[in-house]
Amino acid sequence: MSTSTTAVESPSPPRPPRSRTWRIVRRVLLVLAALLLIGTALLAYAWYTAPVDTVGKVPFDRRLAIPPLAESHVDNGRRVFDLTAQQGTTELMPGTETQTWGFNGSYLGPTLRAERGEEVVVNVTNDLAETTTVHWHGMHLPAAMDGGPHQPIAPGETWSPTWTIDQPAATLWYHPHPHGATEDHIYRGLAGMFILDDPESPAAQLLPHDYGVDDIPVIVQDKRFDDGELTYGRSLFSGTGRLGSTLLVNGTYGPYLDVATDLVRLRLLNASTARVYDFGFSDDREFDLVATDGGLLPEPVSLDRVLLSPGERAEIVVATAPGERVELRSYPPDLGGDFLTERFDGGSDRFDVLQLRAADELQASPDLPASLAPAPALLDGLDSLDTTREFVMSGRSINGQKMDMDRIDTTVEVDQTEIWAITNRDGNVHNFHVHDTQFQIVDVDGQAPPPELAGWKDTVLLRPGTTIRIALRFSDYTDPNVPYMYHCHLVSHEDQGMMGQFVVVGRGESAGEVDAHSHARH
Repeated sequence: MSTSTTAVESPSPPRPPRSRTWRIVRRVLLVLAALLLIGTALLAYAWYTAPVDTVGKVPFDRRLAIPPLAESHVDNGRRVFDLTAQQGTTELMPGTETQTWGFNGSYLGPTLRAERGEEVVVNVTNDLAETTTVHWHGMHLPAAMDGGPHQPIAPGETWSPTWTIDQPAATLWYHPHPHGATEDHIYRGLAGMFILDDPESPAAQLLPHDYGVDDIPVIVQDKRFDDGELTYGRSLFSGTGRLGSTLLVNGTYGPYLDVATDLVRLRLLNASTARVYDFGFSDDREFDLVATDGGLLPEPVSLDRVLLSPGERAEIVVATAPGERVELRSYPPDLGGDFLTERFDGGSDRFDVLQLRAADELQASPDLPASLAPAPALLDGLDSLDTTREFVMSGRSINGQKMDMDRIDTTVEVDQTEIWAITNRDGNVHNFHVHDTQFQIVDVDGQAPPPELAGWKDTVLLRPGTTIRIALRFSDYTDPNVPYMYHCHLVSHEDQGMMGQFVVVGRGESAGEVDAHSHARH
């Protein structure tokens, strides 16, 4: 007898009524629409409040502070400086004390000054509560003395680098370089100028050179305040880093400079962490650009604007007439991005920076020399280049890699001329800084560089989609185990990984290994 089994289907779960399904869909759509409206409102609010314009609003009622020249003494033939990183309070805004950091004081640091051929020692003591470093930006020196992230100074410790000055007269600067924290340390106030003199340069003696009188340091920084304290947030829509709405020059808000000579030399330093400036004067007068990062140009270049990204320097000489007042101004910089990045990354911003007040009677200055210094000639006489390397900047990486303190990315041989091609494949503006050496710009997108880029540089702006080729030569110092850095000097990008490491080795030598103890984190 056979039996058959009939499968019994399980009943399907009851479907919700159509009206209930529609209510769920409608609620989801309403939430999405609300989020879209909120996002649109936030973007619209940010769009209309993003631009900063201080033109005509700065009181210019405080005399420009001039950083003092650092005291030094000569010991066993070496010029010795002492710097102490410390915290304190500073009246950055009138009537308000702000928590700040500085060297040998509460904000910024003294100007170090040394001559070519001198051996120097800088005793750097850290009286802060956290580890820092001091990097000598633009200086040619051994890697172990460079002051990058591999030379940390723990709280209470003193670091004493020593080297011989062997490069042309130039405006350099010093600032912290701790990996992952550079932006905060600079923003709090740790920075200062380092001026190099060259007794063998006749042109340098014909330029205005009386420090604080007709030769003026101009350290420009942007800040944002809340109840008198520095704020450390970033705009939701900005890709460059921390942008402030208030400018300080040498730590002075609303500064004016009394001018006693008919020519005055301004040593411009962009010590901001992210902002790009396009400097000019309120009446669009022309001035002479006489030097860039690495020193004097071949000849003065007449301009009415000079563009500086973070870390770049420019020395300009401007003429004034008796009794007049004129403002140094930053005009909206061309960042090369789309309309959104231009708006939110500072491309629409303009600032009054510094007012020059000429005396009723001005002392006559010597005429500027027609010739200043030999042009860079790294490519002269070369049939072929030793090495061509490519560096692609995108996101927060270089060549697809973020910074690794234990990895040597590039090895270069001493006394070899190389071409480095740097490309910005990002939607944001970047720049590129190389430690230890000054470089010559070969071309910008295949075109010869403009006259203002014809001198020695250590930092260069890269707009989105741009490729710049530079020629470099690393001389004198080799060390297979201690690296130098190359990186974006929009320092939040650097902190987030847009940095690489290179070592300089002898002919036929290979890179070694980075000592992990040299960059222990505290």
